[in-house]
Amino acid sequence: MTRHRRLLRQVRTLGRCTTDEEAERVLHAVLAVLGSQLTGEERCDLAAVLPERARTVFAAQIPLPGPVAAPAFVEAVARALNTSLAGACWDASFVPAALADLAGHRLTDRLLNGLPRGYALLFGRAGLVAAA
Repeated sequence: MTRHRRLLRQVRTLGRCTTDEEAERVLHAVLAVLGSQLTGEERCDLAAVLPERARTVFAAQIPLPGPVAAPAFVEAVARALNTSLAGACWDASFVPAALADLAGHRLTDRLLNGLPRGYALLFGRAGLVAAA
């Protein structure tokens, strides 16, 4: 099985997508929005672990000057998929969780360190912070 098929199968399973086409549409939409959020080495390293078709979608995005907060990320996914915020919240959580599995713990930690608070939950991680 190709890396792309494995990623697509994981996205389909996590997202409970009914078809491969639906899983791919959501995967590409979330990757496009994520591609606008990441810069530097982390962007290059994530692109390197993505299967070619997913990498093409991700890398085609021009990064914004800085990442947006997680709620704005979900709103961008909603616009990209022409869906509700509730639907986009679901989509914006299971795709990053699949990406975190693909990227591994170290790269996922680095990705999250470069993103605003709130993204950890999207990547399937507890967003705990130390008490002041």
